[in-house]
Amino acid sequence: MLIKLSNLDINQIGLVKKINCSPKITRRLYDLGLLENTKICPIFSSPFKDPVAYEFRGNIIAIRNDDANDILVETEK
Repeated sequence: MLIKLSNLDINQIGLVKKINCSPKITRRLYDLGLLENTKICPIFSSPFKDPVAYEFRGNIIAIRNDDANDILVETEK
């Protein structure tokens, strides 16, 4: 099932299927190694739920919900 990255629960693993962010953000994510078919997992949420820290390929980065809404991931559920 495809869902938005922002809808993943903490510690739920997703597989990136589509990145629809702005070209500038997409390029930054690609440079950090966030590509299609990469496993990603939210590990920490800020007090107001924005941004959220995500772990992938040994990296931990914070992604704002506006950008996470533009990333589609596949889950097992």
